[in-house]
Amino acid sequence: MSGKGKSRKDVVHHIEKLLEQPVNVSLIGGREVTGILKGFDLSLNIVLDETREYVRDLTDFSKRNLIPDPEEPDTLVEETRFLGVVVCKGSLVTVVSPYDGTEEIENPFAVDEE
Repeated sequence: MSGKGKSRKDVVHHIEKLLEQPVNVSLIGGREVTGILKGFDLSLNIVLDETREYVRDLTDFSKRNLIPDPEEPDTLVEETRFLGVVVCKGSLVTVVSPYDGTEEIENPFAVDEE
């Protein structure tokens, strides 16, 4: 096996399997969105429908903003913003993953500042 990464053809083949399915997309700068993958091109520009952006905490951009759940005020939920149809520029996309079967874990490298 060579030291080279995956070819663009391999990446396109993997993303093609996710068409018409919900996906998580991470972008350069820390933005994260979820939506239904409707299409993409060889530059990995991505078209999403029913897109939601996770709103970041302005005091600590590495964390998602939490708000009280309208149905259960004692529970906190992640604040999202509905965007609808979105085109993500391929050069800004860092990760595309299936929505089902993923969960966010705590950063094991984060240093507590206490």
